[in-house]
Amino acid sequence: MFPTLQIGPLALPMPAFIVLAGVWIGLSVAERRAARYRLHPNELYNLIFIGLVAGVISARLSYALRYPGIFASDPGGLLSRDLGLFDPLGGLAGGSLAALIYAQRKGLPFWQTLDGINPGLAVFAIALGFSHLASGQAFGVPTQAPWGIELWGARRQPTHVYEILAASLIFGALTPIYRRLQPDEAAKVPGVLFLIFTALSSLARLMIEGLRGDSPLLPGGVRLPQVAAWCVLALSLWGIGYLLKKHQQTSETLQHS
Repeated sequence: MFPTLQIGPLALPMPAFIVLAGVWIGLSVAERRAARYRLHPNELYNLIFIGLVAGVISARLSYALRYPGIFASDPGGLLSRDLGLFDPLGGLAGGSLAALIYAQRKGLPFWQTLDGINPGLAVFAIALGFSHLASGQAFGVPTQAPWGIELWGARRQPTHVYEILAASLIFGALTPIYRRLQPDEAAKVPGVLFLIFTALSSLARLMIEGLRGDSPLLPGGVRLPQVAAWCVLALSLWGIGYLLKKHQQTSETLQHS
């Protein structure tokens, strides 16, 4: 683990730095490919930036509402850089809502916009894995496997490494599509590329969460993130089938008209 980088008197929190670097690189990648989805780079940048800022604020406030006792004695903790004091689901909900409001006000096409931010999300997923590796969060269950890592007093599954590898494989598999995709091709079935990324990411999360040692549990010992991953995976696969069927029906209608 590498939580801080000491540069003279300055202690740089590496997990937060890696997340910021991932945001910056992801934004740059999304901006460069915005034209492929007939989107204006500035509008796409603003959409992602607003969503991220709203997501960070929502994640911290949601965590504070769930565990008010933590911040009651120390309100300054709301500004803490500790990534463990965030609620991912609350952040996702708040960030998505803010981005949706912005997109509606700007008249951005829904599915094409999701395809446009997709490359940036793929890059950010890799950075998030490195952030977890640096902080030691999202740690694995104890294991006797020789590739386990010593963490928190036990040899554990290297779930951080699995997370990085899964995100890198997904990005590597989709990169050739990102590069070759032309605006006319992207407009044919908008949203499918985003849903493919979402389905693959959900599948990876479903498998990795089974090895996590800090997953929140539902009654009966069911892992909440795995339930969420199952739901997202099912919806993504259904959405891919729906969009492809809709495109086929539209093509057939045009051919017969």
